[in-house]
Amino acid sequence: FTQTSAKNMTDLLTPLKEKISSFEKKVVETYEKGLKDQTDLKVELQKLYELSMALDKDAKDLTSALKADTKKQGNWGEVILERVLERSGLIKDEEYYLQFTGKSEEGATLRPDVVIRLPEDKHLVIDSKVSLTAYTEFSAAESEQQRDLAMKKHLDSIKKHVKELSEKNYSELLGINSPDFVLMFLPIEPAFSVAVQADHELFNYAWQRKVVIVSPTTLLATLRTIASIWKYEKQSQNAQEIARRGGLLYDKFVSFINDLEAVGAGLKRAEKAYEEAHKKLTSGRGDLITQAEQLKSMGVTTKKSLPAEFMESEE
Repeated sequence: FTQTSAKNMTDLLTPLKEKISSFEKKVVETYEKGLKDQTDLKVELQKLYELSMALDKDAKDLTSALKADTKKQGNWGEVILERVLERSGLIKDEEYYLQFTGKSEEGATLRPDVVIRLPEDKHLVIDSKVSLTAYTEFSAAESEQQRDLAMKKHLDSIKKHVKELSEKNYSELLGINSPDFVLMFLPIEPAFSVAVQADHELFNYAWQRKVVIVSPTTLLATLRTIASIWKYEKQSQNAQEIARRGGLLYDKFVSFINDLEAVGAGLKRAEKAYEEAHKKLTSGRGDLITQAEQLKSMGVTTKKSLPAEFMESEE
């Protein structure tokens, strides 16, 4: 009995033991997988952190480089301006031109960054100006006094650019039919926004000097409006061309009908002449077939005979 009970107990516990072993194995595997996933996540987070630090360093290096070199600032501003133009829907070298070079009435060489072509042979001039140094000081300021001082420098920098741009007189470019104002592009949107908020008269100051200040957002809206105007202008031109070609097609169609009528009249005359000739050949007194057959019956030597249908009609 004891041996039997022990065997039954063993038979009962063996499957349970196997299940416990399987469970332990799965727990270990899950733990190891979780540990590996955590390690992978840590690696990815570390990479992300390193990338963020690298980008931050690159941004700081770029800011430092731009602050130290006004020419690089200008080049960077022109790159941003070109990116806005690429998103505007306007066609390069057809509806806008980069680095346009022209002469003023006094013979001075002028090189605006961009000339926008408008319908009816009108043009719009855009020039990029970067005000970065004072704005970065404003962004990094830790006290209200530092912020106020940096903002004053920032506004002074923008006004200086306005004055310089106003003195270039781009509206006097020969071959350019431009309004008497120019768009001054500030490529840093926040720098534009804080300046306008700090000085509500900034736009008026610029407008009095025939300059309109624009940011990437406001310029893009303006350029897309111009692109829409071009679209409707081309549709209008196409409609005029369709009307012109339609008129030519109609005139050609009338000429074709007249020619066709003339051909029909000619065919009717030819048919009538054919019928008259056929009568002379086959019917009436002294028709040609009768006379020819009479000659043949008199002994005229021939090598050919008339077609049977002519003989039948004669009968």
